[in-house]
Amino acid sequence: MKLSKNIKCESCLYKCEIFSSLCRRAPKAVDIDTIHVTYKRHEQICRQGNDVTHAIFLLSGSAKLYIEGINNHNIILYIMRPGDYIGLLSFFESPHYFYSIMALEESSICMIDLELVKELYREDHELLVSLNAAFGRSVANIMNKLISLNQKQIRGRIAESLLYLSKIHGSHQFQLGLTRRELGELSGISEENAVRLLSELKKERIIDVENREITILDPRILQKICEVG
Repeated sequence: MKLSKNIKCESCLYKCEIFSSLCRRAPKAVDIDTIHVTYKRHEQICRQGNDVTHAIFLLSGSAKLYIEGINNHNIILYIMRPGDYIGLLSFFESPHYFYSIMALEESSICMIDLELVKELYREDHELLVSLNAAFGRSVANIMNKLISLNQKQIRGRIAESLLYLSKIHGSHQFQLGLTRRELGELSGISEENAVRLLSELKKERIIDVENREITILDPRILQKICEVG
């Protein structure tokens, strides 16, 4: 983990909605101090049960948002990408994180004082709408995951996960940034079942797997498997 303090918003390449809100509020006084942190792959960004002290913005890389289960049986709810707010679900109601977030690759975040964000949220209608939309997307991701875990069999879950990862990468061919165990956690199945199902889908020529690279050969069939569960 690499920590950089007192980073000025105006010097940051990524101007988030909070910066835009500060500009609308006081155009000549937007140089608030933030903290930038860079994490290596599989370093913890925040842990379930810890206090929420900052609004966190993902600048680069990717991270998994997951629930820590009993006996280390975790469930990955969704993958976070640059531009996402980390901890948005805990900004205003819960003083603690009810989930954990871990970097999937080298990732950088920006930490902004939570009280400032709350103040801007109450005063700036545009920021309110923007954060509410991001909150809605987070809730929708979690609801879709709950429906999948409750209604789909394991073959449908792995198909859904592969289509989800394909959508994130914007291609039917992508590098799997997850371990086989993490792919199982994203699908709500064991690592053994994840490995077995990947092998089955490869034999059926629905996908191809070469080391960590996955190619969806027949997206129509994979979508059908996802839908019928």
